Amino acid sequence: MATLYLASGSPRRRELLTQIGVPFITLSAAIDESPLPNEPAHGYVERLALEKARAGLATLALAGDAVVLGADTAVVRDGQILGKPQDRAEALAMLASLSGREHQVLTAVALVSATRSSAQVVTSQVRFRPLQPGEAEAYWASGEPQDKAGSYGIQGLAAIFVSQLQGSYSAVVGLPLCETAQMLNEFAIPCWQSLPVNS
Repeated sequence: MATLYLASGSPRRRELLTQIGVPFITLSAAIDESPLPNEPAHGYVERLALEKARAGLATLALAGDAVVLGADTAVVRDGQILGKPQDRAEALAMLASLSGREHQVLTAVALVSATRSSAQVVTSQVRFRPLQPGEAEAYWASGEPQDKAGSYGIQGLAAIFVSQLQGSYSAVVGLPLCETAQMLNEFAIPCWQSLPVNS
């Protein structure tokens, strides 16, 4: 069986892979995450997921049967990519722009081995209820938005902002599990490996 490596420092992605019973080894894969000029959001997240996976594979001395998973998530409003906030002011502006409106969350997952690669982008529609005065301030003060695309994490305190979700919840968190499981199967990596085997 192939060995899976996760080219991500995200604790959410580690938790999601563990949830579906897939063992993996985490490795570091630093890349430049700046969007290219006029790059569409769909192309941006797919490119980053592939670059992370390829960078991760490049760190292995012997690729052998290794498969590296890379992923990237972007929050998109009116065609604009909302990245991680640089400071309080930017986070509050992002949250204000999402208040009472629908936006898209695009998550790309990529698998790369020595002989092949595959990538897929999953789009989910998320609607925020109108935020009350002071809520965005209090949320920023919690510290949660600081390392999150779009300045929020659906799996955390910001769950109370989400009035509607169409698509994949796990993709909004950071890894679309249905699609990821199908891709892993194509690379001969089964899910549910932690289940007991009936003899």
